[in-house]
Amino acid sequence: MIRPATFQDIPELKKLLNDSVRGLSKDYYTTNQIDSALKYIFGIDTQLISDGTYYVFEIDGIIAGCGGWSRRKTLYGGDQHKELQDTLLDPLTEPARIRAFFVHPNYARRGIGRKIMDFCEDEARKNGFSNLALGATLPGVPLYQAMGFKEMDQITEPLPDGEKLELVKMIKVI
Repeated sequence: MIRPATFQDIPELKKLLNDSVRGLSKDYYTTNQIDSALKYIFGIDTQLISDGTYYVFEIDGIIAGCGGWSRRKTLYGGDQHKELQDTLLDPLTEPARIRAFFVHPNYARRGIGRKIMDFCEDEARKNGFSNLALGATLPGVPLYQAMGFKEMDQITEPLPDGEKLELVKMIKVI
């Protein structure tokens, strides 16, 4: 079942995010990169919850995955990473953002990410967007490519502790 995330979900979402990043990124990033990214980039973006554009996928009452879309400029990162003023995009000229997709390792490769993505695409389209953009982690790139996203740019995000995180900016016409 897909439903909008609530502020009451945040403790469970934080645990899911941590488990997902640690479990699914270990073959792509070092332990230090993962620790640093969890501290400085990956986190809950509460603006998405407030906007009603962040969703959870539940299986038997357990949050197995989450993800959302946004009509705001931020491409990736939780509250600790983004600008205070997250302005709105123009759906006629700018792509909606696909944001914060995480699946628990125990539920990976069961189509959860694809189901959430399909839901987000439909919602973005209903809101006037014809393109989507995202900042993919390296383990996410094959999944997003399979969903029709194309690589636009490789990003090296410098982190405050000296670590660097490789990400890939991707785009899709919907």
